[in-house]
Amino acid sequence: MGQVELQGVRKSFGEQEVIKGIDLTVRAGEFMVFVGPSGCGKSTTLRMIAGLESISAGTLLIDGVKANGLRPADRGAAMVFQSYALYPHMTVAENMGFSLKMAGVGKSERETQVRRTADILRMTELLDRFPKELSGGQRQRVAIGRAIVRKPKVFLFDEPLSNLDAALRVNMRIELSRLHQELGTTMIYVTHDQVEAMTMGDRIAVFNQGKIEQLGAPMDLYNRPANQFVATFLGAPRINLIHQPAADATPAHRQLWALLQLKPEPLAQHMGLRPEHLHVDLQGQGIPATVVLAEHLGDTSVLYLRVDGVSDLLNAKVGAQFSACAKGQVVGLVPDAQAALAFDAQGQLLA
Repeated sequence: MGQVELQGVRKSFGEQEVIKGIDLTVRAGEFMVFVGPSGCGKSTTLRMIAGLESISAGTLLIDGVKANGLRPADRGAAMVFQSYALYPHMTVAENMGFSLKMAGVGKSERETQVRRTADILRMTELLDRFPKELSGGQRQRVAIGRAIVRKPKVFLFDEPLSNLDAALRVNMRIELSRLHQELGTTMIYVTHDQVEAMTMGDRIAVFNQGKIEQLGAPMDLYNRPANQFVATFLGAPRINLIHQPAADATPAHRQLWALLQLKPEPLAQHMGLRPEHLHVDLQGQGIPATVVLAEHLGDTSVLYLRVDGVSDLLNAKVGAQFSACAKGQVVGLVPDAQAALAFDAQGQLLA
């Protein structure tokens, strides 16, 4: 089991309301990701589920049981924090088994559960080491192991990979995804990193200013964002947004707008186009654009381009054949109008 339901959940600190009515069901066995910028309310929501923050209004159900007033230890949830918070004087095995010891579990049973968990996390050889002898990734695995031995209904992760370097974050993403498949336990994962959200989550809840802007599968949100906030938050490089041309707009701006509107939408104030859908022609065919910056990443390049009259730089994700592109080069742009998104004056996606 492990289904988590939030019904009209709100949170206020004094007069300031920071969570403004969350309605969400996390399915049993699901890997749910809360993503959004700093201060959007994702960690506060996670802490309310854990019982580390009180709920000002609304109802929290865990497996159908109201959990608002339950102590954290009685909710069947285990939390893994950004900080490892390991006891430096205890070995890995002692750190992992400490909560079981406090719960009165006998030594033999503790050792069995700790070793079983260490096998799952592929860290049996580390059990006799102390935290100071471990790398950052190993310490985070110990913190995860400490949660696993409790056999919770729900795992709660609060930005657990933020302290790791880029290579370790990739490895730990793989490990956590494998762990979820192996255990089949409900996991709720908080991050501000949209790459983590896109690659790990069964579904993503995009938070903004204390509410959920959109909920859905990663590629559904990427391809059909509900509004400009979701469109710009998910995707790297970020989506191109082109404003509706004014009466005195340049010919290039007008041409770009016309090409993006395959099916003209009179209410559209902005058109959105992902960088991979903005094609570049080295011979200059298409809308003239000047390369302002070229980031060559090996198999791909990201070109930042200036179109006359368009206020923001446009991003184009292109192949390795563009590795010779340099600052100041003039190229042609050919947008894929089939992939363009239209937004109204309030930033909402138009059908």
